[in-house]
Amino acid sequence: MSVQPEQILTDLKSGKYEPIYFLQGDEPYFIDQITDFIEKNALSEAEKGFNQTILYGKDVGMADVLTHARRFPMMAEKQVVIVKEAKDIQDLNREDGQKLMLSYLEAPVPSTILVFAHKHKNLDGRRPLTKAMKAKSVFVESKKLRDYDLPKWISQYVKGKGYQINDQTAYMLAEYIGTNLERLTNEIGKVMISLKPGEEITKDIVHQNIGISKEYNVFEFQKVIALRDVLKANRIANHYAANLKANPIIPTIGFLFSYFSKLLLLHGAKDKSDSGLTSAMGVPPFVLREYKQAAGNYPVMKVMENIGYLKKADLQSKGVNAGSISEGDILRELVFNLMH
Repeated sequence: MSVQPEQILTDLKSGKYEPIYFLQGDEPYFIDQITDFIEKNALSEAEKGFNQTILYGKDVGMADVLTHARRFPMMAEKQVVIVKEAKDIQDLNREDGQKLMLSYLEAPVPSTILVFAHKHKNLDGRRPLTKAMKAKSVFVESKKLRDYDLPKWISQYVKGKGYQINDQTAYMLAEYIGTNLERLTNEIGKVMISLKPGEEITKDIVHQNIGISKEYNVFEFQKVIALRDVLKANRIANHYAANLKANPIIPTIGFLFSYFSKLLLLHGAKDKSDSGLTSAMGVPPFVLREYKQAAGNYPVMKVMENIGYLKKADLQSKGVNAGSISEGDILRELVFNLMH
């Protein structure tokens, strides 16, 4: 049965364990959360010595995995078998290996908790094994969150930890850190250390704990470019050029590319109502006013031209047709081209 990762964690925390978990997908965060919880909590420390087995896919075939799974626990009610890097199981994608697993799915050992951590890859959905896994195991498809779903996820995560956060701060974290959930939760954890349970994570607290400068951050950079404030934009560009280690150029270009891409969506949207625009652009309503103002400063042809400049700067920053130009000069030239 396909289940959402959050539901599985809720069940596990209540002590509900199933015989087989198959965790696949390109978002490792949820797979790691479930696997780590089972590894740490399904058995007591005294039981783990004889009853917990950790295997690695590249070292085993399906017969090896199932030999461990069919063992019975010693002096315990359960045993745990976890296969990490399961996508590398030697015969998982071959007919003989899949037949062995299909046979086990028909009669799993009820005293075994068998976990496949199949990160960064999915089983072929057309194969009988995949269909059987979905029907007879706890089956998770861990997908990367889409950009526009991230602020909501951050809010839910923070509130689930017993803290508060407003929409603007959640959006800032999503834009600055991106969809790497492991990094995101680590950074939020740094902020929480400085707070008491129930307190609010504010923009100021994020600035203090995550290293986002109040004056020289990518959000301010984006804002002054959107407003066509040449003086401030050049000041930030020069600061970045002098501090490239702290402000690497490639993520900066990527951030600005995302901004102008959304601006292009605004220009091209058929439904120009606020709800229509936020839906088309994938942004929350409270940032729409800034985008509308930027759209007035950057007509559609200029936005398209700027996307071209950003692509050129991205290639140059990666050494393509860059000649002897420095990263700092690439950024300064980009800012000039974007705003003139």
